[in-house]
Amino acid sequence: MSDFTRFMKNNKKVKENTTYPATKSLTDEKGKPLPWTIKPISTRENEELRESCTIEVPITGKPNQYRQKLLTSKYIAKLVAVSVVEPNLFDSKLQDSYGVKTPEDLILEMIDDPGEYNDFANFIQNFNGFTTTLDDKVEEAKN
Repeated sequence: MSDFTRFMKNNKKVKENTTYPATKSLTDEKGKPLPWTIKPISTRENEELRESCTIEVPITGKPNQYRQKLLTSKYIAKLVAVSVVEPNLFDSKLQDSYGVKTPEDLILEMIDDPGEYNDFANFIQNFNGFTTTLDDKVEEAKN
């Protein structure tokens, strides 16, 4: 018989923060890309993010029937923003320096190279346990 006490919260491993050089355009005095600190998010936080980025779309030809649609770009931007610890994307001075008002807009200004942004978003998704990224799922659904 299994010892259920192994499932108690005090036995649960805690995932530590990590770092990632999100962009080559922000560097230290030696020209080395600055490391950004990334934290894991919880399943509850992820569900709240998904819910905030989900809309209901009318089903064509079926009055009063709707299907849910995840706004993928919005979800990924929010996921990236809440996962970043350093730099503090919620800091109003940092936002003001880029002329934006939200963490999601700030990240797009700070990482203005689409390839770097995509790599960073993929890193964050993998770090949070998504072995197949949303972009991969979208591509798979198209085929």
